[in-house]
Amino acid sequence: MSAEKFDPFIAEWVSFSKNLNYNLVEKCLKMAQILEYPELNISKYVEKINEMGNSLKIKIGQVKNSTYHISMLNEYLFDELGFDGAEEDYYDPGNSFLNVVLDKKTGIPITLSIIYAEVAKSIGLDLQIIGFPGHVIVKYKEEIILDPFYSGRLLTIEDLEEILTRNFGEVVEFVPEYLNEATTDQLLTRLLRNLKNAYTQSYAYNNAMKCTDMILGMQPESPEEIRDKGILEERLLRYDKAIPLLNKYLELQPEADDADFILELIKSVREKSNL
Repeated sequence: MSAEKFDPFIAEWVSFSKNLNYNLVEKCLKMAQILEYPELNISKYVEKINEMGNSLKIKIGQVKNSTYHISMLNEYLFDELGFDGAEEDYYDPGNSFLNVVLDKKTGIPITLSIIYAEVAKSIGLDLQIIGFPGHVIVKYKEEIILDPFYSGRLLTIEDLEEILTRNFGEVVEFVPEYLNEATTDQLLTRLLRNLKNAYTQSYAYNNAMKCTDMILGMQPESPEEIRDKGILEERLLRYDKAIPLLNKYLELQPEADDADFILELIKSVREKSNL
């Protein structure tokens, strides 16, 4: 599945997302432009974050203490500017778009963490964004773990275990690898999967399909995305496209937990389409 097979917007995304001259913020804004906001001015929002960073830098002055910097970062973003976690409308697609989060000042863990880490750079804080299961967080060096969704609060290992239990029950245990830094591609993929799920739940299958194609542009052989593309083709009644994708998923993942479900879906599609 190469880029030239995609529509022009997907090809544009693949080119932009692989371009090392653009940073994570710019790529997130490009995602929003392609999916929902074609008139979005990327440089305007980049400048908005830069202005936030410059304002914070002035407030801090010449103080070099990193703990003080984190405290001031929290005070500035959450107390003064009013950024907050979107608990009431968590699954609203807008919470995954950086421009929307910057405008309304509410977001989900991943978008707030991206903004938090970017503003921190202006004061010399090198924060790592951590793709923790179920809840993106940030880390300073190896000893300080922070949660921008909850006003930058300090997290302990017990807090992290609680997050896992809340999201996955007792089946997922904490391992240190969960605190590894996420790559740009991992964060973009996570954002796109959030959006794909939100669109699917609201029956916006064409938008969900675009998210899947954007992920496949970065990861052409992802079994999960090939499967989801097949499922979306079925829901869009494009049965002739659904079956090859679902079959390919089973070829790639013959022992998958959902293999029986996919086999039943293929059988159903064949019956409905006489294929």
